[in-house]
Amino acid sequence: MKRKLIAAVSVAGMMVGVAACGNGGDDKPKADAGGAKEITVWVMDGSAPKTWIDAVNAEFSAKHPGVTVKVEVQPWKGIQEKVTTALSENTPPDVLELGNTQTAGYAVTGGLADLTKDKAKLGADAWAKSGLASAEIDGKLYSAPWYAANRVVIYDKKAFEKAGVTAPKTRDEWVAGLEKLKAADPASQPIYLPGQSWYVLAGLIWDEGGNLAVKDGDKWKGGLGTPQAASAMEFYKKLQSFSTAPKDKDEANPQQSTDVVPKGGVASWIGLGWEAGGAEKALKDAGKEADFGYFPIPGKTADKPGTVFLGGSNLAIAERSKNKDLAKEWLALAAGKDQMTKYAAEVKGALLPNQAGANFAPAPGSFAEAMAKGGVNGNITPVTPGWANVETEPNPIKEFMTKVLKGDDAAKAGADADKEIASRINK
Repeated sequence: MKRKLIAAVSVAGMMVGVAACGNGGDDKPKADAGGAKEITVWVMDGSAPKTWIDAVNAEFSAKHPGVTVKVEVQPWKGIQEKVTTALSENTPPDVLELGNTQTAGYAVTGGLADLTKDKAKLGADAWAKSGLASAEIDGKLYSAPWYAANRVVIYDKKAFEKAGVTAPKTRDEWVAGLEKLKAADPASQPIYLPGQSWYVLAGLIWDEGGNLAVKDGDKWKGGLGTPQAASAMEFYKKLQSFSTAPKDKDEANPQQSTDVVPKGGVASWIGLGWEAGGAEKALKDAGKEADFGYFPIPGKTADKPGTVFLGGSNLAIAERSKNKDLAKEWLALAAGKDQMTKYAAEVKGALLPNQAGANFAPAPGSFAEAMAKGGVNGNITPVTPGWANVETEPNPIKEFMTKVLKGDDAAKAGADADKEIASRINK
């Protein structure tokens, strides 16, 4: 997941920023006259409410008298370069936040501490499997999952009521509802779905038992030229047929939440929490009513929602940290059930904590409720450093989608995309 998207997920218009706390000074962990030390923690702007981070640090300081925690809030712009540089220096931050799809890249270069032997101390048994998958590389643990977010279907309550449509629980019910919406108002889009919303397609591929790429010996190969991907794309094409959105654009071009939905004529769309909030604000600013409902992306059967991509962040410890033991103690608190429960309550369900036992009880009918229901069936992109190369533009997954939507054979288009994926992911 690109950092820009993670930033959007984190801020979501629903969270407060973190104010720096602890002692000032340079980045070096140091000892004062009494032998006290200082550890440095990097978190991204918007990721942690101040009240929560203060509570973690207060609990940590009570267990480690004389040790202070310096929290440094990092801006999203240029963060990858800054982290890369910091991890190569002799005085890196002790604990730092990383995107869940970027952790592998920093781990294989030796920048992150191996936490495998600390699993019990960190409480890894309680973490969601989807989160743990992003924190482990080749069976070794390099970070603790922190939070995640996923997409849900956002719909216009009035449009659904007019068409006699209720929130579907299966793919078949979903399509049947879109047909009713089209019949009730032919001038509107039953769903706005751009041709290149590849995170949505990823979920459909996972539902079919496939993947975007798979390990093949020591190398990786693409997974778009498979029957599973073809079946997923067939269903995506059916959904997209109810939309007039461009087949060669993604959800950000134009931005669906602020440039499309507020103009009206959209009965439903698929988006993140910050997008729902952005659309509501844009509608209200234009003097229009915003009355949205939400439901998880439907699965093949009613007992299981559709698989969704979980974007979010992990907390890792720098390999060159001078205070690894203290850093592990802080990480165990921050990623543990008690503090994660408080975290979930602070963000009011806007983000999903790293374990089900810490989930916040969101308001009935809210975006957070739908996200939590859908998030139980979450997944992430292939965990390998080379995956970042796949997502760079022109994205071969997006190109595959556009080709199929415009009539190309899915197997052939998938095979072509797989060649490009393999070339990029194995660099």
